[in-house]
Amino acid sequence: MKNVTISMEDSVAEWARLEAARRNTSVSRLVGEMLAEKMRHDDAYERAMQDWLHRERSWVSDGQTYPQRSAKP
Repeated sequence: MKNVTISMEDSVAEWARLEAARRNTSVSRLVGEMLAEKMRHDDAYERAMQDWLHRERSWVSDGQTYPQRSAKP
């Protein structure tokens, strides 16, 4: 584990202290868990984006025109 120092507004620090107490944990652990969740979320998003970008497209028109959108009433 690495120790880091972070700076935040007083209101954010107060919220973090209250949230950590509510979860029965330390502010340090709370921030670490939040960052780990953000990392997992961002990694999953990037994998999904790369998967989508590299898929073979099956919605090609084969030279035919696409259907028109219906007009609004």
